[in-house]
Amino acid sequence: MQTSAYITELSKCVRCGSCKAFCPTYDEDLTEPMGARGRLTLLRGLMTRQLKPSALLNDRIFSCILCGTCENLCPLQVGITEAIYHGRRLLSPSDRGRRYLRMLVNFSIQRPMLSYRIARAMRYMGLSLQRISAILGTTPFNITIPDAPLRNEHQVYRPERKIGRVAVFTGCSINFLFPHLGASLINVLLHLGYEVVLPMGEVCCGAPLRSLGLEGKAIKMAERNHEVFSRLNAEAILSLCPTCILSIKLHYPRLIGKGLDNAMDISSFLIDRIETQPLYPIHGLKTVTFHDPCHLKYPLGIEREPRDLIRLTGVELVEAEGKGCCGFGGVFGLQFRDISMSLLKKRADAYLSTGAEAVITSCPGCMLQLSSGLKDRQVLHIIELLEEAACQPFKG
Repeated sequence: MQTSAYITELSKCVRCGSCKAFCPTYDEDLTEPMGARGRLTLLRGLMTRQLKPSALLNDRIFSCILCGTCENLCPLQVGITEAIYHGRRLLSPSDRGRRYLRMLVNFSIQRPMLSYRIARAMRYMGLSLQRISAILGTTPFNITIPDAPLRNEHQVYRPERKIGRVAVFTGCSINFLFPHLGASLINVLLHLGYEVVLPMGEVCCGAPLRSLGLEGKAIKMAERNHEVFSRLNAEAILSLCPTCILSIKLHYPRLIGKGLDNAMDISSFLIDRIETQPLYPIHGLKTVTFHDPCHLKYPLGIEREPRDLIRLTGVELVEAEGKGCCGFGGVFGLQFRDISMSLLKKRADAYLSTGAEAVITSCPGCMLQLSSGLKDRQVLHIIELLEEAACQPFKG
């Protein structure tokens, strides 16, 4: 879409302020440019050349966490998130404050296996991700780089009695940081009778690149993934990361004119299939609360299914007071640590007040963030709960 089309889209805004009602960054900084309405005004000024790029303008446009809450609230359905992405693309050449972050993210995504090996070597040198986070002044993520990724070649897992075939979009975080979650998903799918394909050639969904204004590089990722997954004869393309599903299902049509319509969050795919299965009791866990990942709840509109799945396992679900973003936001936490940590504390306090023994979520990024703020509570991906309820651990 050309800049003129974005100007027309932004002109639809009547400045009603509905978009600010649940904006996480506006809640932390009650100034107009830190909410969606203010950012739209700034973007329109930029695109009509009434405003010139500046360090302050850059920070206001890049401070959006891209949760998508505002679009759900906008009565005129202004494409706020897409306008933010376009603004970042326009600003990226002049945005010197994030140039090293762009270089780091681009290097990691273009050379994922090399980046993984470097991270693993740093682990052996005693530089944990938690220590690196402390050095960089970001959220102190506490995770150990695993010994092997989930996927590094074309892999096919076949059940004893096949009823269907699905593909798994692993995503960077599952492949390199949480391969055990991928193994849990494979185990559940095999138990249900699905052949599982992890195709060779998958690359990053492109969301981190796009969030930093690197639209051209994100387009190349989208084209590659569409080529790889569209040729598979699969009933569904599943991912444990809502951001990946959002990208390949809804954002790719805007980037390259075509998406992957059979891309699905695991909750939507599993709900009708798990409820017909005999389930085993969950050991050592009686009460849990659920954290809604922003991209799952807002752009994808999935809120009921994960809760129904939790209830099917027999564990008591205790809802926390209020709703909100955990403050992760991909590279957001690397840029705006104070806001990220404040959002995290609010959610952590809300979940602790429930008295639940564990927090369940369905996003690896939320898991990273919440684990750093909930030291005495388990933070689990919903697939871990489902695996224990449905089947024996997968030996990959």
